[in-house]
Amino acid sequence: MSDRTDWGGLREQTLEHPEALASYEATRIRFELGRAVRERREELGMTQTQLARLAGLQQPAVARFEAGGTMPTLPLLERLAVALGMRLHVGFEPLDKAG
Repeated sequence: MSDRTDWGGLREQTLEHPEALASYEATRIRFELGRAVRERREELGMTQTQLARLAGLQQPAVARFEAGGTMPTLPLLERLAVALGMRLHVGFEPLDKAG
């Protein structure tokens, strides 16, 4: 008869706090943006160094971004999009349709 909570229960309990939920969402956004950039870079067969050069960055900045370690500005996202041969699209989506 243990009072231990499984990971999912602990996560739900923690995310009941507004500050924790905001932090979780910020982390999710950084992770998803970083993953999208890494996947596109890899599709193009580019290294982080090549992407950095095209976007006017240093390779460690690209590595941190791809790992979800930084919250980018819109101008930085635009530079990365152009370097990846893409167009940046920013929009809003109703929460009930968000994945």
